[in-house]
Amino acid sequence: MEKYKLGEMEMAFAEIIWKNAPVTSGELVKICEKELEWKKSTTYTMLKRLCQREIFENDGGIVKTLITKDEFKAAQSEEFIEETFGGSLPLFLTAFTKRNKLTAKEIEEIKNLIDNYKEV
Repeated sequence: MEKYKLGEMEMAFAEIIWKNAPVTSGELVKICEKELEWKKSTTYTMLKRLCQREIFENDGGIVKTLITKDEFKAAQSEEFIEETFGGSLPLFLTAFTKRNKLTAKEIEEIKNLIDNYKEV
């Protein structure tokens, strides 16, 4: 099980938590019942699963985030590049740009990123 690879319903659930956290587990059950048409047991099962992945925690009935949505997306991207391209960002960019031409604006943004994060 990859830590940051979520299925469609897991991601929908995670979005609800990020939107509402901190939230009581009881309130989370009500939200999931309304938005996802889940039963209480489904919500708690999914919560336990995402807590085991250290994305959220249920601390005394209060559901909190352990990582932000942006941190999650960054970790998810890193995991994908590691698995698919052996951790090589240049290999990823090469594969990406073979099928998707970069605009002048995107190229400039990438150059700025590189300039701002160069190791000294």
